[in-house]
Amino acid sequence: MTPTNFLENNFPNLKLESPLFYSWKPSIRFELGVNESSLSIHENPVYLPGVYRRAIDLFEALHAPEDELYLVVDVYDFGEGSTLQRKLNVFAKYVKHQSILYRLQHETFLEENEDESYRIHRFSLRCHRSDFHYAALLKAICNQDMGKSPSIHYPIYFLNETKGTIYYVYDDRGCDLLGVDTETIRWIYNEFNEWILDYDRVEINKTFS
Repeated sequence: MTPTNFLENNFPNLKLESPLFYSWKPSIRFELGVNESSLSIHENPVYLPGVYRRAIDLFEALHAPEDELYLVVDVYDFGEGSTLQRKLNVFAKYVKHQSILYRLQHETFLEENEDESYRIHRFSLRCHRSDFHYAALLKAICNQDMGKSPSIHYPIYFLNETKGTIYYVYDDRGCDLLGVDTETIRWIYNEFNEWILDYDRVEINKTFS
């Protein structure tokens, strides 16, 4: 199975791109970055550790050690083929054992809009959470707009084949969770309700009422 097969079977007609929350129901948007200080987020020493904690806590709650996952990296190619090798470093850098890289899959999609056409190179690795340094990876994703290193500036999705969910941290502000149906993610809605982004809370509550 490929991520495309997983999406077709569980999330038909869903396009894997940001913002996922508005593209599928049921879905939940969680707030990761909370700044209760008068300092800016860049000056507040507890802001980023709080972001990391929420992103990692949600990941661990959603992905049991035995769950079959797809770690998916989308590379947008506007004709700069040289960027592909750099983007692939995410796998070499964050997997624990290089031997599992033989499982790496590559799919290509041609996309067009009014201004241009481009390709999406989708690289995916079927794995368990124990196969990669997920805490370090999540921190790098959260660092992208914070001027911190290491940082990752391209979309990474965690597809859980076992549970039927998609987890996507878009940056330090928040993350999206999609489920194949309401009951699949109701428990996380209940357990982490305080972290739901208030801006979308009314709509989310309607989904689970």
